[in-house]
Amino acid sequence: MPDEGFRPTTARIDLTQAPSARRTLVLAACLMATFMAAVESSIIATAMPTIVADLGGFNLFSWVFAVYLLTQAVSIPVYGRLADKYGRKKVFYAGAGLFLVGSALCGLSRNMVMLIVFRALQGFGAGGVQPIATTILGDVYTPTERAHIQGLVSSVFGIAAVLGPLLGAFLVEQVNWQLVFWVNIPIGIAAIAMIAAFLQEPAEHHPRRIDYLGSFLLMLSITALMVVLVQGGGMSSTALVVAGAICVATLVALGLHETTTPEPMLPLELWRQYRVIAVGSFGGAVISAVMTGVSAFLPTYVQGAMGRSALAGGLVLGAMSVTWAVASFVGGRLMVRTTYRLTAILGTLALIAGSAVLISLTPERGAIWATTGSLLIGIGMGLCNTTFIVSIQAAVPWHQRGAATSSCMFLRFVGQSLGAAAFGAVLNLTLLHQRPEAINMVDRLLERSQRDALPAAELARLTDVVAFGLHNTYVLAGVLSVIALGFALLLPPRLSPARQGNTQ
Repeated sequence: MPDEGFRPTTARIDLTQAPSARRTLVLAACLMATFMAAVESSIIATAMPTIVADLGGFNLFSWVFAVYLLTQAVSIPVYGRLADKYGRKKVFYAGAGLFLVGSALCGLSRNMVMLIVFRALQGFGAGGVQPIATTILGDVYTPTERAHIQGLVSSVFGIAAVLGPLLGAFLVEQVNWQLVFWVNIPIGIAAIAMIAAFLQEPAEHHPRRIDYLGSFLLMLSITALMVVLVQGGGMSSTALVVAGAICVATLVALGLHETTTPEPMLPLELWRQYRVIAVGSFGGAVISAVMTGVSAFLPTYVQGAMGRSALAGGLVLGAMSVTWAVASFVGGRLMVRTTYRLTAILGTLALIAGSAVLISLTPERGAIWATTGSLLIGIGMGLCNTTFIVSIQAAVPWHQRGAATSSCMFLRFVGQSLGAAAFGAVLNLTLLHQRPEAINMVDRLLERSQRDALPAAELARLTDVVAFGLHNTYVLAGVLSVIALGFALLLPPRLSPARQGNTQ
């Protein structure tokens, strides 16, 4: 049983030998699809204060992020199995098409509940976009090439995170917030067309069973947990107990089901067989939770606690993307020359440093201090994100790569979903404890004219409460960053792309 992910195999179908020009066009299409999925999070993070000011419902703020990430997470394993069974192209079409429909409907929302429902639909589609695009790249590039290609893919997240906040701020200030959902539609259509035209995948696929029941049980259990985390402070004791009981019961049922079904949604066998996959997947989940908390609430701090514009919030968040892009390129080369473990350790140390800066953030220290924390978080994400996905993809042969990649993506988005819920819960509970009526007044802080209309004393009290609540979310980010360091230390010490074999 391999401990370091090394299992050289001879692939019957080698897509890495396709013509270079065709592989480059497939790469371009996958990068476009990745950008479409990546920019969705960053552009929404900047636009959300404006959306909340328009639609109301600040207490539901974190649900807009969490429900999207939840439906994305539970659909990823299904898409991964379908991709191994029916091929990458068909599954990519289905996921991208559903994502675009959900995006169009989000822009038509008239209240927060409608937006949350359509975000759930959008998430179901997103589960088949980025993971399948990543799997396609794993098919057409060798392990050594993947270290550089995945660095490029990770840099797309950085670019998207730079452009997303700025574009989101521009659209909400100069046009309207609906366009932040619609801007992706032409990009998605172009990516679908290019995959259809240039990806020639083999007709032979492997028969797979799809664990729909496992996906449903997981979604139900995490939804119940998020209800407890996000809304628990405002629920009756009976409702809280019922939600908790549903969470525990469905988790137990999921555990029993996953041990008996022939092809479980959770790839327990892969986790047992390859230490790299288990460590990379769970480590990716933790760093993704950190990223979600910072991305979702840093613009809110800049606008709500500091009183700056949406553009200022976008610039602060965009700083994270600049260093993310640079660190992704550096990480791809660093892991080839050293090891996965060293690269991941350096990344988690940067996350810890960034969280420490944000913990010490105050409104008086201004946007420069917030930008410094954002820059450090970006370095950590760029190094860790690239390391975990490259190590996982190189550990398995072609017919398991869809499941292995989906395993990593699945736990990454579970981490983001639970992270959004946990950070939202920390903020809501702080507001309820400090000043219960403040949770219904925060909307007024996020819109310039309403903020200016507040009496000076009331504005000061409300700003202090919001700043303290957001400070506590950064404490949580620091704790999670330390946990991520623990996972980095569990990676095999001598493993790198050059030593992992060429599993096509």
